[in-house]
Amino acid sequence: MPALDRLPLFPLSNVVLFPRVQTPLHVFEPRYRQMTEHALSGDRRIGMVVVRPEHLERMPEDPPLFEVGCEGAIADAQQLPDGGFNIVLQGTQRFRIVREGAREAGRLYRVAEVEKLEDAFDPAARPRVIALRHRAIELAAELTGAQSSRPALTPEAFRNIDDVTFVNALSNAFTLAAAEKQSLLEAASIPERYERLVSILGFQAAERRHLAAPPSGAIH
Repeated sequence: MPALDRLPLFPLSNVVLFPRVQTPLHVFEPRYRQMTEHALSGDRRIGMVVVRPEHLERMPEDPPLFEVGCEGAIADAQQLPDGGFNIVLQGTQRFRIVREGAREAGRLYRVAEVEKLEDAFDPAARPRVIALRHRAIELAAELTGAQSSRPALTPEAFRNIDDVTFVNALSNAFTLAAAEKQSLLEAASIPERYERLVSILGFQAAERRHLAAPPSGAIH
């Protein structure tokens, strides 16, 4: 079994952090203020995880979490007059929670031992990823209405962005349900993450086309 790492956990209901993507966060609860202070005085790392939706009413407690999360490094932090923080997290690497440790005296937040997860990317899958990437861009253009207003939203416009950064940034950019973003984060490989993203965006585009279509008069 690979060596385990210890990470402070920041559970939220609707924020999924992806590797290589920055996410701004407002920290106001006392336990997460303490966590942020400890992180800033140490290695600046925080483990972002999502609370399972069926347990959202237990947010003030220690609700069950999805096992897969993303480690983030605090890239910027501003302490506010009320003691809270505005921080920017830079996603670094996915992880899986193996177990949570007992809470030491005085520590308000959760800490877990985690296993780091790699994003597999078999070179043989490159042609498939190229096709999926092009399709994702087409769907993004359709969903944002960019075909006419922003014709630069084409594969050529993103040629200098590598596939890992691109799929993670696009997964983060769209307003999706937390469960959908969690599914994208849990994809074990970059090709699989592209496939899931194209499927989600394709469904949204089809739904939008259906709503925009005039009534056919047919009986279903």
